[in-house]
Amino acid sequence: MKIQRKLLSILKNDLKKTNKGLVIYGPRQVGKTTLVNDLLKEFNWNTLILNGDQRGSWWELLTSRELSRLTLLVTGYDAVFIDEAQRIPEIGLSLKILLDNFPRLKIIVTGSSSLDLASKISEPLTGRIYSYKLFPISQKELRVVNTPYEMETQIEERLIYGSYPEIFSLMGIQEKTKYLENLTNNYLYKDLLEFGDIRNSSKIHDLLKLLSFQIGNQVSISELSSALEINRTTVDRYINLLEKSLIIFRLPGFSRNLRKEVTKMDKIFFYDTGVRNSIIGNLNLLDSRDDAGKLWENFLIIERMKKLSYEQKLFSQYFWRLTSGAEIDMIEETEGKLYSFKFKYGKKSVKTPNSWITGYPKATSTLVNKENWQEFVV
Repeated sequence: MKIQRKLLSILKNDLKKTNKGLVIYGPRQVGKTTLVNDLLKEFNWNTLILNGDQRGSWWELLTSRELSRLTLLVTGYDAVFIDEAQRIPEIGLSLKILLDNFPRLKIIVTGSSSLDLASKISEPLTGRIYSYKLFPISQKELRVVNTPYEMETQIEERLIYGSYPEIFSLMGIQEKTKYLENLTNNYLYKDLLEFGDIRNSSKIHDLLKLLSFQIGNQVSISELSSALEINRTTVDRYINLLEKSLIIFRLPGFSRNLRKEVTKMDKIFFYDTGVRNSIIGNLNLLDSRDDAGKLWENFLIIERMKKLSYEQKLFSQYFWRLTSGAEIDMIEETEGKLYSFKFKYGKKSVKTPNSWITGYPKATSTLVNKENWQEFVV
C-alpha cells in the first residue's frame, strides 16, 4: 500500500515558487529519502544525489567551501539532493555558498536528526531555507487510503506498533516486533550517540525506559537523576538531545492567571507509540495491559501535532493542572484562541473542570474519545 506523504505537495509548491533551499528533518527510517525521491519524480531535473553516509569523490569538493570547486561539482545539474547531511562537516557554510551563487539550483537536504544538522545550518542559512519535520505516518495520511471504518479497526495496531512506514508492510506480530527491536537498538540512538558526545549509552536507554513508564505523568528531573545515579544537569541534557533526535517531546504546563496552576514539571511523550512500547518490551494487546489510556493520550497528542504541522498552522500545546488535582490533558493555542481537550479511551464521558471554565471562559472544551477521535486527528 503506497501512502502519499502530506509534505509532498507542500515541498512541490515550494520548489515551484521559491529559490530557497528545502531542509527536511526527521528520525532515521521515517521515510525522508523516499519522500524526496517521490518529489524528484515530479520534475524532469538532472539531479546530483549525495549521501552523507557514503563518502565519494564529491566529498572534498563540497566540504572545501571554495566557490571554484563547488562550481565544478554542481555545473550541469538542475538540483542537488543531499541525504543524511548531518554527517557532512560544516554543511551549512557549503549550502550558503551554493544558495548565494547558484540561485536557479534547487537544493534539497535531509537530516536524520536535528542534532548536528540544525546547529550547522541555522546560522549561515538564516532566511535562505524552508525547513520541515517529517513524522512517522499520520492518521491524516492514512485517511486518504482507508475508510473511517478501516481506520477504526486499525487503531489498536497503531497504539501498539506505532506508525513507522515499514510497519505497514509487515504482517505478523513477530515481524513487527523484530522490526521495532531493530529500530530501537540500531537506529534510534545512532546520531544521538555520535553527535551528542554521550559517554555512557546505557544511561540513555535507561532514561528512555523510565520516561516510557511515565508518559502522561509529570516528570521530575530530580527523581530521574536519583534513579539513574547521574546529576540533574546531565539528565536534562540527555532529555534535550532526545528531543532534538525526535524521539520524545515535552508538553509544558499551561498558566496565565491562576496562582495554583502547576507548571514546574513537564510531561514527556514519544513521537511514536511503537518505539515507546518496544523500549519497555511490551507489545501486548490492549486487553492485557494497564496503560491503554496513556497510549491513547500519547497517540492523540502526537497525531494532532502531525495534523497541524502538515496544515502549516502555528500552534502550541500544553497540559493544564491545578495543585488541587483538577486537570486537562491538552491545551491548544492557535491564532490567539485556546482549546481544551480531555482524552478518554472508550466512550465514557468526562466533564471539563469548573476551575478551567471559570478561569478561561472564552476557551472551548472538547472530549475526545473512541466516537470522535478521527475528527480530532484527521
